[in-house]
Amino acid sequence: MTTMTDPPRESFRLSMLLYDTRYRSMTIQVVALIFFLLAIGWLVNNTLINLATLGKEPSFRFLSQPAGYDINQMLIEYNNQMTHFRAAMVGLLNTLLVALLGCVTATVLGVIIGVLRLSNNWIVSRIMSVYVEMFRNVPVLLWILLVFAVVIESLPAPRAFRGENPEASMFLFDSVAFTNRGFYIPSIEFASPIISSGTSWIIVIAVLVASIIGMRAVRKRANKTQEATGERPTTWYLQLAILFVPFIVLMFVFGAQLNYPELKGFNFKGGIHMRNSLIALWLALSLYTAAFIAEIVRAGILAISKGQSEAAGALGLRPNRIMSLVVLPQALRVIIPPLISNWLNLTKNSSLAIAVGYMDITGTLMGITLNQTGRELETLLLGMLIYLIISLTISAIMNWYNNSVKLVER
Repeated sequence: MTTMTDPPRESFRLSMLLYDTRYRSMTIQVVALIFFLLAIGWLVNNTLINLATLGKEPSFRFLSQPAGYDINQMLIEYNNQMTHFRAAMVGLLNTLLVALLGCVTATVLGVIIGVLRLSNNWIVSRIMSVYVEMFRNVPVLLWILLVFAVVIESLPAPRAFRGENPEASMFLFDSVAFTNRGFYIPSIEFASPIISSGTSWIIVIAVLVASIIGMRAVRKRANKTQEATGERPTTWYLQLAILFVPFIVLMFVFGAQLNYPELKGFNFKGGIHMRNSLIALWLALSLYTAAFIAEIVRAGILAISKGQSEAAGALGLRPNRIMSLVVLPQALRVIIPPLISNWLNLTKNSSLAIAVGYMDITGTLMGITLNQTGRELETLLLGMLIYLIISLTISAIMNWYNNSVKLVER
């Protein structure tokens, strides 16, 4: 009887890192990584030496110094005697405001335009095609400047609202005014003596988030009931109650009231003043990004088999219901990944706000603060870090949503 045994394993030698194909690729990657880290280390060390020679050692103490400049659009309290850090926070909130408004508006417009591009009406589809091609092929900065000029030149001045027979009038029961100095809309103020207005808004936002989570829980429970029994319980009234009842109760407890804009002197006072720079940036970024989102939506819809629409039509569904209930939910799996990239592009394009004088994080921290303090490296690094965090947060949220709607393979 012959016994077969495995050959003895070869002992490891250093030469195998170079000549053995099992280790060679790893060796090359490690060596490349070492050289890359050495290059980064040399660059950082050389930068620190040059800064020390100039007497500008890296320091962030400038953030605690008085800013000394005003900001025209603010979401939180600020004056020129506050610190550069406070000014940077105001600029950051302005950036987030434009990004949020732009992403929502561009998405709504993009979905509508993308669906209309597939319309059987020749005129409608051609008009949407012209819109897409026109906005996609002109730089966004030119659109920002054009919208800014149109808002200033076409809207009436505040003095046009004065007199017994004014040349211009307010809208929505004299609560909204569109002028060449900006838009004036009512604001919500809290008269509660218990807590401050800022704290009240934090509580309101937290309750709204909790209400949305509660609505999702009710919807999931209805889905489980439908899967188990075949019948879906009616939950729309419960979801509306979860969303609105806590909000209304908080508004009553905090003494919420509307502050309407009124013409006093040469300008409007009260309410919320949305300056021309904010309006121009918001509209231009939304219209520009909507053109790209429209193509994404169109491609996502075309990726769905026509058999899905034909089957839904055979069941008696109308075309609009087929689109909203059958086609678009399936197309989301194709639409969401490139949609994330366009949201990120819109957020980063908001840095062009400096062209129309809107004070975002680029105009405050990386603009005036940089010029006043001379801290180029620190302000630019902070600005890059802020945009990186915003972009990664948007990507993380949308990737989570994309994973929740994707098909589960068995």
